[in-house]
Amino acid sequence: MGDGVALADRIAERRAGVGDPRALVGELRRALVLVPYDGGGLWTAEFGGVRWVCGFTDEGALARFAAERAVVEGAGAPSRTWEYAAFRGARLLDEVIPAMGVPAGVAVNVADPDGSMLFPPVVGIVPDAVAVDADEADRGQER
Repeated sequence: MGDGVALADRIAERRAGVGDPRALVGELRRALVLVPYDGGGLWTAEFGGVRWVCGFTDEGALARFAAERAVVEGAGAPSRTWEYAAFRGARLLDEVIPAMGVPAGVAVNVADPDGSMLFPPVVGIVPDAVAVDADEADRGQER
């Protein structure tokens, strides 16, 4: 396991309302995620006060993203090649996200309306030290 196909399958399960959310996070941790470069850094987007690292389960999903970006940029068709790095999901969650210094999560397959999934910066997904809800989780355990 650990390929993008397995992660895409788990995402489809959750979007259908079945499957175990913990298994989905576990699959992300095992998967190789393709993250494009932008201006020397990883491609990210800001939404809702969170910095999202955009990752893809395979080159097809990345190509769909490139095509969507071309439309947004007014080019009509992808006008550049997209360089990317392959990260194990665990490395993204445990090393890259904490190093960003801001609330950050992983957005997978963002150009696939029926196949995308957000992994927000919360306890159980990212390290507690950078989880935006860590204080709430601690208060819940004290009760």
